[in-house]
Amino acid sequence: MAVDHIRYDILAQQALRGVVHTVLKDAAKNGLPGDHHFYITFETRADGVRVPSRLLAQFPEMMTIVLQHQFWDLLVSETGFEVGMSFGGIPERLVVTFASIKEFVDPSVPFGFKFEPLAEPVAATEPTAAATAPASDPRPAAEPKPARTMPTIVAVPQAGNPAAEAPPDDGPHTPTGGGEVVRFDRFRKK
Repeated sequence: MAVDHIRYDILAQQALRGVVHTVLKDAAKNGLPGDHHFYITFETRADGVRVPSRLLAQFPEMMTIVLQHQFWDLLVSETGFEVGMSFGGIPERLVVTFASIKEFVDPSVPFGFKFEPLAEPVAATEPTAAATAPASDPRPAAEPKPARTMPTIVAVPQAGNPAAEAPPDDGPHTPTGGGEVVRFDRFRKK
């Protein structure tokens, strides 16, 4: 396998974090439209994250917050967001970086994605330390690097989705290999 020098995995995660940034910035400016609300899971000990010590004791690694009815002063920057919330009747202020977010879900749609850890690129054609070390070498073989993973994107179309209800047009769109190829003009109003 070839080495991915472009690092599409990193670019995809940056793009998805951009979605979170855009959605939160709009919510800070205009409020939450319709029934939209967000479940945001983040690492509580990540760089730049500020969580009150009493909450850090309850959530030493990960925490999920819900931005729906009872939050205030949502401020969004290029690197993260701050929000006021009540925990057990006590108002608190959280600072969350976009890099610390592990999952973002809007169950009203439903739509969400998970961010998976990234590893360094590894080419399958590179010999491992175990393969190149002599059998009598007392040094332990190097651990293989884990394969990098892509963010998991979950999007479920709802009834009323115009893409799901588009009327068939003048030609077949299903190739013999399976999935549906759709032309953009299929969605244009005529």
